[in-house]
Amino acid sequence: MPKFAKNIRVLRDMKARRGVKDNEILRRAYLYVARNETLPPQVRYQAQLQLNTFDKYTRPTTVKNRCTASGRGRGIISEFGLCRTQFRLKALQGFLPGVQKASW
Repeated sequence: MPKFAKNIRVLRDMKARRGVKDNEILRRAYLYVARNETLPPQVRYQAQLQLNTFDKYTRPTTVKNRCTASGRGRGIISEFGLCRTQFRLKALQGFLPGVQKASW
């Protein structure tokens, strides 16, 4: 995998997280109005149109767990934001405070 590809994935995930955070309250308000069946249909329709004008990176489902070091999307340890292989490498090198290899 090219070196720039992993950075693009991580940057896209960061952009999605920022977009969701910035627009969360407004999106939830429009969604509440659009799903409220006690309101007139015209108001609900306008709220749905407003929801459709948002960017795709403002949807909460676009946020993925990605490794911040490699961009990998599987095997993420959420406390550290690293995939299992990067977690193991950084733990063995001593870059993660309070984490050490177990022995019993």
